[in-house]
Amino acid sequence: MFNNYQRKSSSSEDLKLSTLISAGSEIVGDLHFRGHLQIDGKVFGNLVADDESGASVQISETGVVVGEISVPVVRISGQISGHVHACGHLELSGKAAVEGDVFYNIIEMERGAQIMGRLQHTYRGSKDNCPAMPKNTTQDKPVWKAESADIPAMKVTKLEKKAAEAGA
Repeated sequence: MFNNYQRKSSSSEDLKLSTLISAGSEIVGDLHFRGHLQIDGKVFGNLVADDESGASVQISETGVVVGEISVPVVRISGQISGHVHACGHLELSGKAAVEGDVFYNIIEMERGAQIMGRLQHTYRGSKDNCPAMPKNTTQDKPVWKAESADIPAMKVTKLEKKAAEAGA
């Protein structure tokens, strides 16, 4: 009776993983991921995906990243403070603002996009484009001490300023 049931294979081509960091959410720390990452909130840390994974990240107009991005496919409509390494494809909407150097293989840029840094074309196979970051980035002590979720907006603003100063 149950032998007729056929399981679908769960290869990486069949399964497209997605992660959402919603507006109003904040992440402090590095994110290593596969599949697709949508950022509508704020990330204070590096975004990393392997070149071979075909991963993509999309930073919406409300999205903010303070840290380095090293992902094959990058789509930016929000604000980035840090270097961007897109070894596959990079898209910058007219609302994108990047403060840092941009390394790309293929680039699309709409009128109005802002880059405060250098643009450098690199080939897909180049190690400079998507530099390998260490997979084990655990530390003995935390970078930030976690605060409760219901902190006043004034403290969050101070945290953003500290993170921006640390990234500069």
